[in-house]
Amino acid sequence: TAFIFFTALPFVLFLHIDIIHGEFTVESADYVIEMKSECHYMNGTQKVRFLERLFYNEEEQLYFDSDKGYYIPKTEFGRPDAEYWNKNKDYIEQRKAAVQTYCIPNYGVSENAGITGRRVKPTIKISLIHEDPHSEHHMLACNVNGFYPSEIEVKWYRNGVEESAQVQSTDIFQNGDWTFQVLVMLETEITKGDTFTCEVLHSSLETPSRVDWHPQESDSGKKKVVTGIVGFVLGT
Repeated sequence: TAFIFFTALPFVLFLHIDIIHGEFTVESADYVIEMKSECHYMNGTQKVRFLERLFYNEEEQLYFDSDKGYYIPKTEFGRPDAEYWNKNKDYIEQRKAAVQTYCIPNYGVSENAGITGRRVKPTIKISLIHEDPHSEHHMLACNVNGFYPSEIEVKWYRNGVEESAQVQSTDIFQNGDWTFQVLVMLETEITKGDTFTCEVLHSSLETPSRVDWHPQESDSGKKKVVTGIVGFVLGT
């Protein structure tokens, strides 16, 4: 998910094309309690959905959904709180009103700042990140970097046929310039004459972007030290 940060008390607001997150965290050595407020937009502000999600030690316990109009428990631990707050009609009305008091005003702020229509095209690079001389299988990586917003689809093809069984992906990581990156890997046999293609579908692209890789292109790469996934995450 792509985020842009707005500081406001008592929340830090994380704005995405269709989601605004308000986050408040209390920490100690023994526990973490977290609340996230989300605004989901469809066709601008024609349809807006407000969610308030509560977590304990990274596990969601309960949430409020403006479409439903009440708190919904996700664990037995969260059920007593959901039942307690659902009995407080005034508080429930305040949560439902957040669509008008919280979501729609923040959409206007993001629209004036030029955030809602922002699109940045990704760069695509294929590399051989793991080569085992004792195995027929090797690891190819498609590094997709610098895109915004965060929603993206990456596919692998071998000689024009989509590969999916041996595909792995990292989480989508935030860059320091409000763009994102992801690494999508393919474990596969490599033979001379093969053509491997990484295809990227993203809202910034009018048509899918495709980059080809051929085995002979890796000859010089075999002599280099490959940092692999850890290096990618750390930005080396």
